[in-house]
Amino acid sequence: MMISTPDLCDEYGDAVRVAEPIFRHYGGVRQFGGEVVTVKCFEDNSKVGEMVRTPGENKVLFVDGGASPRRSLLGDQLVSHALNNNWQGIIIYGYLRDVEEIEAMPIGVMALGSIPRKTEKLGEGKVNVPVDVAGLRICPGDFIYADGTGVIVSTESLLK
Repeated sequence: MMISTPDLCDEYGDAVRVAEPIFRHYGGVRQFGGEVVTVKCFEDNSKVGEMVRTPGENKVLFVDGGASPRRSLLGDQLVSHALNNNWQGIIIYGYLRDVEEIEAMPIGVMALGSIPRKTEKLGEGKVNVPVDVAGLRICPGDFIYADGTGVIVSTESLLK
């Protein structure tokens, strides 16, 4: 999938919302996009694990982890599940681990950074709720696009 966030911003103007430049690429794919599914959690990736085990055809999982640097919310095993279930990508407003393994996987993955400590598993979190992250409100059903330049969001699909 060829995505150029600058070209999409030029073409769609104010219909595009631009995230603050806080996310780093970790996956083997640097251009990805699709319909948003959200998870809101804090230091517990139980809901992330549940979601990546579901069909993710043409979707991007956006996880609001509260930017906590104390626990990773994503590792190579969950990315493998996402890959096997055809998710286009995962963006974590938080931290991940298994960086070397994830960068070899053909899927888009972005996060704030990496931390080796694993998450807690308490079954907490919410799925498909609006999240306010990186200067934007991201809602389930929005469309998100990422490349080497940045991350953008729209209410409609921008790819034809």
